[in-house]
Amino acid sequence: MKKLSEHQTGIALGAFFGLMHAVWALDVYLGFAQTWLDFMLGLHFLENPFVVSAFDLQKAAVLVMVTTIVGYVAGFVFAKVWNLVMTKTK
Repeated sequence: MKKLSEHQTGIALGAFFGLMHAVWALDVYLGFAQTWLDFMLGLHFLENPFVVSAFDLQKAAVLVMVTTIVGYVAGFVFAKVWNLVMTKTK
């Protein structure tokens, strides 16, 4: 199996996490988030006890930054573990 680049994997996963949360923040801004949340939880047979708060640009920016960083770290660690496991199994 091919060795993964820790940095590239971190960038890819970080970008994915950040993008998904930017879409969520946009949903909150546009007023679709509560409907989406109710729908998704309903599909899982759950009653929704949560109420989406008003949009706050500063919170949205922090959300996207933090999840991008967490995604980068998760991707980096995943690639490290992958490379370690793949070298041990050869």
